[in-house]
Amino acid sequence: MSTKEKIQEDVSVAEKESSQNEIVLYNDDVNTFDHVINSLIFACEHTPEQAEQCSIIVHYKGKCTVKTGEFNELKPRCSMLLEAGLSAEII
Repeated sequence: MSTKEKIQEDVSVAEKESSQNEIVLYNDDVNTFDHVINSLIFACEHTPEQAEQCSIIVHYKGKCTVKTGEFNELKPRCSMLLEAGLSAEII
């Protein structure tokens, strides 16, 4: 007669709670590509290439996430974009 002992392990998976938010930039018919690119370089510290790619995505898709991070870091950046006349929000 054989007895098998079953061992049950409690596995704890620690998930890091992330409070990552995004700045989403929306397309408009008012601002030029150059203005959008310069605004992204200034407000979001994008490289010229990143800013150009984001502006193209916004133009063709209607919106683009241009920066991710914690809300407190994104709020002043989003404000700069809004002050520059762009349509953006933090989600």
